[in-house]
Amino acid sequence: MTPEQRLAELGIALPAAPPAVAAYVPWVQTGNLVMTSGQLPWRDGAMAYAGKLGVDLRDDEGYQAARLCAINAIAQLKAAAGELSRIRRIVRVEGYVHCGPGYRGHPQVLNGASDLFNDVFGERGRHTRLALGIHEMPLDAAIELSVWAEVGDGANDQG
Repeated sequence: MTPEQRLAELGIALPAAPPAVAAYVPWVQTGNLVMTSGQLPWRDGAMAYAGKLGVDLRDDEGYQAARLCAINAIAQLKAAAGELSRIRRIVRVEGYVHCGPGYRGHPQVLNGASDLFNDVFGERGRHTRLALGIHEMPLDAAIELSVWAEVGDGANDQG
């Protein structure tokens, strides 16, 4: 099953890859690595999850925000690779959680992204991860996610 088929099975329609909101590009490829810029929880051009975890938002909302960031990151990977079957491996997920003082639920919240990558890409979705709490976030976003992925040559390239 291709990642696109798996997304359809999960009921997820990929949005258009979100444009950059400042002086950077949404993704860069060097060699066989694609790195996304930070992906925010955009839905239909609007910030779907704003505020701080542990203050304004509950953990379940943070999980959904991280999942939405992952959907946007997958849209960027598709823009970079052309088809998601070219993604050989999700190498690293860097997650930043906008949170209040004393908040410690970063890993559980970022599982919203990790669970989706694993569901969509199977074994190729297993990745390393960075989870950090941030006191202020661009546009008051709840989560920001950056993804590193290895890209192969074709649909049958499984590494």
